[in-house]
Amino acid sequence: MGRFLRNSLVLARKEWISLFRDVFMMGFVLYAFTVSVYSEATGISHELRNASLAIVDEDRSALSQRLVSAFRAPEFREPALIREDEVDAAMDSARFTFVLDIPPNFQADVLAGHSPAVQLLIDATAMMQAGIGAQQIQGIVEDEVGRFVRREAPGTAAPVGLELRIAFNQTLRTSWFTGVMAVINNITLLAVLLAGAALIREREHGTLEHLLVMPVRPAEIMTAKVLANGVVILVLTVLSLRVVLQGVLGIPLAGSVPLFLLGTALYLFFATALGIFLGTIARSMPQLGLLFILIVLPMDLLSGGETPLESMPNWLQFTMQFSPSTHFVAFAQAILYRDAGFEVVWPRFAAVAGIGALFFAWSLRRFRRHLAAIH
Repeated sequence: MGRFLRNSLVLARKEWISLFRDVFMMGFVLYAFTVSVYSEATGISHELRNASLAIVDEDRSALSQRLVSAFRAPEFREPALIREDEVDAAMDSARFTFVLDIPPNFQADVLAGHSPAVQLLIDATAMMQAGIGAQQIQGIVEDEVGRFVRREAPGTAAPVGLELRIAFNQTLRTSWFTGVMAVINNITLLAVLLAGAALIREREHGTLEHLLVMPVRPAEIMTAKVLANGVVILVLTVLSLRVVLQGVLGIPLAGSVPLFLLGTALYLFFATALGIFLGTIARSMPQLGLLFILIVLPMDLLSGGETPLESMPNWLQFTMQFSPSTHFVAFAQAILYRDAGFEVVWPRFAAVAGIGALFFAWSLRRFRRHLAAIH
């Protein structure tokens, strides 16, 4: 065991030297954990911002004017008042995402206890704003009408009062979610890519043949690659969490970062082994890129980080339970978002460790065959 560890550490040092000399790869990895995380957190917003809104006010009452003034920045631009005959042309030319049509006698019908219909036209090609904005506009209209009725008819009260309690992201800021998920996704993508590229780089440079004449075993070579690339990813993960997320973006991390790093280390055992496995199949970096697109990207997209597992078909939910990436995303979100402790996430840790160990053994078998074919 002592010789195994000593040889693995020596080979890992060789891997670090080779990686640090690859200026392009190091620049790409640093970019992925810094600039890419920042741009993804700040550039993609799931919040309603500067939505274009037009209002057709056919009532011209105090209540309709109150509705017009209720739509304010930063969620909405200043509403444009247009005529009914201008609606079709405005929607066809994509001038407005939303058009709210307030019918005649709207205030009178509301005060009489009727339920007048207010029409909301939505340009659903602006998909992100359409879904969020429809609910927000509905809420604004209901809130303003309710306040107006209670003021004009004090004895009238809403039958149900809904009180919201928002947990884990009280301000509903998109960057709190997208920033953390960018780091989580990059751990998977970069771990696989670095490990696979390390093997292909050695084969292209002819250094893999040199290793075969040295007194080292395939298990030591593979362990060194897993260790070297895993340590690099862990260091860059700490850099991204502390400097980019907490320092630059001011995103609070609710849970224990050391616990998250422990789980990440277990997951990297699988991710780097997957990279080496793909490296034994691919004969060049372009081929590795194609395998990456076919295998790693779908695995990452279906892990539950982009869309909830509950929204997927039952058979796909069951299948993804055999992917360590699913358990990694689950315990990463639980720790960093909800301050989950080890007593909560240990089943996920165990699943990642178990599946990772099995895949490592399978990858090692494939790696031995690969070296035997070269030799």
